[in-house]
Amino acid sequence: MIEGINVLCHSSIKLMKEKIIYFDPYKINNELHDADIIFITHSHYDHFSEEDIKKIKKEDTTIVAPIDLLERIRNLGFSEENIIMVKPDENYKVGEIEFKTIRAYNTDKSFHPKSNNWVGYLLKTDDITYYIAGDTDITEDNLKVKCDVAFVPIGGTYTMNVKEAATLINTIKPKIAIPTHYGLIVGTMKDGNKFAKLLDDEIECKIFMK
Repeated sequence: MIEGINVLCHSSIKLMKEKIIYFDPYKINNELHDADIIFITHSHYDHFSEEDIKKIKKEDTTIVAPIDLLERIRNLGFSEENIIMVKPDENYKVGEIEFKTIRAYNTDKSFHPKSNNWVGYLLKTDDITYYIAGDTDITEDNLKVKCDVAFVPIGGTYTMNVKEAATLINTIKPKIAIPTHYGLIVGTMKDGNKFAKLLDDEIECKIFMK
């Protein structure tokens, strides 16, 4: 179930499945130009990095992002037919890949206001459903998520911390949980192991950033 998954750093995720899919590409080391689809959760520099998008973009790459990023995406040279602007709580499709947007926001801090309509993604490919939470706290929206694999931020300050992320995962009960958003801007590399220890026994934790 985790074949073809890599967390590159921070919240930068790469899925090599039916398509080559990136979420919030950041700190990409090489000029790869291999992305079939790029998903962006919100406009903060560590999630929407124009420099890194240019390193993975192909001529026919599709980019999916919240509406407030439209002009910046156009300036990166994406053709209109390859731009999908999304709103929270909607269903979409790119080719054969179906996905839903899950609202992502803070409940007790101001970094990611609910009114910004930023998102996480619930995506199905190869008969596996992945939840990429984006920058969020525990919310009434993500408590309803049903998935096989969940990528959740654990670094605290701007998102859930280790304990809060574990509470969310133990509630929605994916088969596999993968921690993100720690060890670079916030949190330490030790947070991944702390998170794993708090999960229920039936939930496997896969740590990519060590």
